[in-house]
Amino acid sequence: MTDNTTRLDHVVLWVRDPVAAADFYEKAVGLEPLRVAEYTEGTVSFPSVRVNEETIIDLAPSAMAGRMGMLPGAAEAAGHPVNHVCLALSEQGYDALRARLEERSVPVTDHAHDAYGARGPARRGFYFNDPDGNVFEARHYA
Repeated sequence: MTDNTTRLDHVVLWVRDPVAAADFYEKAVGLEPLRVAEYTEGTVSFPSVRVNEETIIDLAPSAMAGRMGMLPGAAEAAGHPVNHVCLALSEQGYDALRARLEERSVPVTDHAHDAYGARGPARRGFYFNDPDGNVFEARHYA
């Protein structure tokens, strides 16, 4: 990609078990896992999941926080310093995500309507937690 406009590249989440987290994001959320084999082999520090062609979520083991010396307070922030992450999906993707979460007994909130986001008001949205307590919002626009 040669377009240098500002975009969201990645989000890093602290997780207890990166392999289990990648499995959750693949099977419940529908995101493609990346570098899981390399992580289990010990050749990379954490796996990731792909949100779209430009954005990934890194699944960093919370035990790694103490080694983040370049970032003051990182060890203390290995809980949940992010309020939530929002995934914008197509209407079909939204419905499929909610169905996968419900199949796995992942609690979801009621539908919200017309909540404002990056693309204006979203038709529907809901929230859920991953197994590590990270909060996600799922939404779709018109």
